[in-house]
Amino acid sequence: MSVEEILRKHEVLNIAHRGARSLAPENTLAAAARALAAGSHMWELDVGMTRDGELLVIHDSTLQRTSNARTQFPRRRPWNLHDFTLDEIRCLDFGSWFVHEDPFGEIERGGIPQADVEGFPGLHAPTLAEALDFTRGNRWCVNVEIKDLAGTPGHGIVVKEVVTLVGSMNMRGSVLVSSFNHDYLEEARRLDPELHLGVLTSRRLRDPLRLLRRLGALSYHPRISALAPGDARLLQDEGFHTLAWVANEAEAFLSLRQEGVRGIFTDFPQRLAAFLNEAP
Repeated sequence: MSVEEILRKHEVLNIAHRGARSLAPENTLAAAARALAAGSHMWELDVGMTRDGELLVIHDSTLQRTSNARTQFPRRRPWNLHDFTLDEIRCLDFGSWFVHEDPFGEIERGGIPQADVEGFPGLHAPTLAEALDFTRGNRWCVNVEIKDLAGTPGHGIVVKEVVTLVGSMNMRGSVLVSSFNHDYLEEARRLDPELHLGVLTSRRLRDPLRLLRRLGALSYHPRISALAPGDARLLQDEGFHTLAWVANEAEAFLSLRQEGVRGIFTDFPQRLAAFLNEAP
């Protein structure tokens, strides 16, 4: 299945933000599997780079929040991702924090089977190659957000590494590459004219259409608060799709659908799937 095919097939895409992060530790293959089972059309992940140049699926620039790096490497404060090799990161536990913190209250509510909860401790952060392989193996789609690595050793090479990997795995059609760093998107377009690009923004842009045209992007990815009234339909008329982030409640799903948004990033793909199945 390709990104273009799911856009043609579905009026609104269910995009699992960092996987089904309400049901499993974010940006793990467990979260991806639960998003797939929940009926999402695509999952979203974040990619950074380790000290030895490996592409790692993780949201933060540090390992502190979602792993046990503090206890495993107590003298390595502030536990910046770019200070650790992949082998060091492979020793870390990226699942126990979710069990301890229950960030969305789903464990306490009983929304996650106990067997799943017991399996979270010890989960690894996947490499981008592993995440892409999971996606391809399930004939699924993925939005790869390249984190802004300005000020780190990976800044000058991360885009080339991502684009090269996607191409080498023959996954251009099923991958949507996005970033808040629009220079990264410009570089990605130069490197691979066939790649699908998504323009991320957390603030309202004066002229998103002009930017999308300049980058040759497929889609516009605004924070919900940055989506100007009428923008989604205007962009759709010009051949661009609006995928908005992040909505978790039915009221927001309905509002975005009425606005003409073509995709919704959500922490609760199970809720969005139920909403879309019930919608006339």
